[in-house]
Amino acid sequence: MNVRVAAIDCGTNSIRLLIADVSDGRLTDVARRMEIVRLGEGVDRTGELSAEAIERTRQALLGYAAEIAELGVDRVRMCATSASRDAANAADFTAMVRNTLGVDPEVITGDEEARLSFAGAVHGLTAEAPYLVVDIGGGSTEFVVGGAEVEHAISVDIGCVRMTERHLHSDPPTPAEIAAAEADITGAVETALRAVPGHGPATLVGLAGSVTTVAALAMHLPGYDAGRIHHSRISYDDVANVTFDLLGSTVADRLELPVMHRGRADVIGGGALILRIIMERAGMKSVVASEHDILDGIAFSLAEPPPPTLPGNRRW
Repeated sequence: MNVRVAAIDCGTNSIRLLIADVSDGRLTDVARRMEIVRLGEGVDRTGELSAEAIERTRQALLGYAAEIAELGVDRVRMCATSASRDAANAADFTAMVRNTLGVDPEVITGDEEARLSFAGAVHGLTAEAPYLVVDIGGGSTEFVVGGAEVEHAISVDIGCVRMTERHLHSDPPTPAEIAAAEADITGAVETALRAVPGHGPATLVGLAGSVTTVAALAMHLPGYDAGRIHHSRISYDDVANVTFDLLGSTVADRLELPVMHRGRADVIGGGALILRIIMERAGMKSVVASEHDILDGIAFSLAEPPPPTLPGNRRW
């Protein structure tokens, strides 16, 4: 049976839409959209979503709702992740989504976020298993270990927006700011790698915009090309070099890079630093970049019964 679904992933930095036809375990894209709304702006400091951030998200959702209606979608699921979990005024966000989209957002746990990311990332992947899948978001990073299915998962509160707001204040960041971010990230990464555990898997798979942008820069692409980025393998040395260059450049310099999204230029240094430290601490010589992630996992979940809850998985 063919089902047309709409999956929406609302994270700390971006909100994304995937409309797809799901049939016989296969996903056929109808439309993919992404808007940088920075919903989590200031949440690490204030503990609340700002009115301006909620309004930016509402404007993006208005466009998504119109496209969902136009394309005749059967089922809709919107998942909200790190920023919405952390915010004291999440009820205001939920009410806005209900009024704009007609469904409630699911403010999912870090465990569920990890599971959905893994499902989207490994579908169609031919690299050697088991996998360590890392989804570097704006406010959190998910670590998932598994082969055919998830075995262990954990979410930790490091992300490109959170690390930038917490540590990387100068333009470009100072050595002291970078050192503080490195110490913060390293502690969280070590905690995550012990919990999953993350030192034994054969393949590291990296998800989300920080990873795919680093991959595009390492490949010296003349423009952002999802087809070339998807399942590309990037060496640790290339990730380290790109990270060094990004942290040494201003936001204006980054905006001149042909693969850089305007809404990512101010936080990409923090995201690249997280990826580099994960590779260092996990002992990974390369990372496979995936364009398929939690958004694809949400889409698959709309056509299949939910999986059983795994024992022992938790959000740190």
